[in-house]
Amino acid sequence: MLVSLSDRNPHGCFSPPPAEEIYSQQPPENASYNWNRTEYRALEGFVAAITPFNFLAIGSNLCCSPAQMGNVALWKPAETTMLGSYLIMKILKEAGLPPGVIQFLPGEASVVGPKMLNSPDLAGLHFTGSTPTFQRLWQTVSNNLTTYKSYPRIVGETGGKNFHFIHTSAEDQLESIINNTIRGAFEYNGQKCSATSRMYVPRSLWPRIKEGLLDRLTRVKVGQPDDFSTFVTAVINEASFKKIMGYLDQAKKSDKVKIIAGGKGDSSKGYFIEPTIIETTDPHYITMKDELFGPVLTVYPYADDKFEETLQICDKTSPYALTGSIFATDRRAVEVANRYLRNTAGNFYVNDKSTGSIVGQQPFGGSRSSGTNDKSGSNMNGLRWVSARAIKETYVPLKDFMYPSMK
Repeated sequence: MLVSLSDRNPHGCFSPPPAEEIYSQQPPENASYNWNRTEYRALEGFVAAITPFNFLAIGSNLCCSPAQMGNVALWKPAETTMLGSYLIMKILKEAGLPPGVIQFLPGEASVVGPKMLNSPDLAGLHFTGSTPTFQRLWQTVSNNLTTYKSYPRIVGETGGKNFHFIHTSAEDQLESIINNTIRGAFEYNGQKCSATSRMYVPRSLWPRIKEGLLDRLTRVKVGQPDDFSTFVTAVINEASFKKIMGYLDQAKKSDKVKIIAGGKGDSSKGYFIEPTIIETTDPHYITMKDELFGPVLTVYPYADDKFEETLQICDKTSPYALTGSIFATDRRAVEVANRYLRNTAGNFYVNDKSTGSIVGQQPFGGSRSSGTNDKSGSNMNGLRWVSARAIKETYVPLKDFMYPSMK
């Protein structure tokens, strides 16, 4: 079995991969005359893997994880990442993937999607993408329940409105907060479901954090992705550009917000949007709630003595619950935030940015409108792609139908 450093647990030991973990889960009890065991069967039918544009790794994960558990996967990649997905498919074949285990189905979603979701053999849906799309797919599956041979398993990870929440005790780590926020908000152009898009800062610390963010942005280069000095490049397409610029145009007209950095876009050659920071006096302003999927960060400076009240606002502001971070050196503040924000994030970070989970270390996924929280890369996800069969094998014959108490 091949393992890597990412398979190590915190004590330095190697952990088994998800499939091995699942297969090792066997009944703990056996009578002296029988043997009990659990067989983890593949689902009856195929798993539809519908993957997003923003991470090729997600594309390979969504089709390979069901295949690892013995299923056939039909892979529908995003239309804007066909070439990269095709190269991954070629690599899988060169690595020895048997023919037919993963079927590569590029094409328009309006053509490929209905063919997969209307098939009686649909056994599962593995999806990453937008919340509205996931809801439409789920609705389609629900409407087709009488068509299917079995109830399809549905696993989805969608959007996020991920936060950095700063406590006053973090005053001695402002440099780390600033650097983590620049990375969290603007790496990959903010086109990550886990990107930092809202920030809660004590008013006493905001002037220094603001100065630091603006200073770092002077070193952020916007340009072409083949230039390795580029930190922010274009958003994926015209539709994304228009959506984000619509929010920025609205912000420029509002008396509740102030754009303190960026705010401009250029679609003359590619779809470029400047890294943008918005300061707001309204914690419920639209860019604190809606997912923009671009390089836009909105900051709400809160009164220092309103820590717990602002935690409650953070919890109730957005329908998403994917990732979030608390920055504090006061252990009590960390525990208070952990309690109030318990349901706001499937991946919660302490003194680290809200993005960058690593398989084997931070199983990834969120709840609420962010998805089904089935934790990609872990056995929790793998269990969704198997159908367990309990087997009891008895070695002693039954010599009478009467119970002992009846004799």
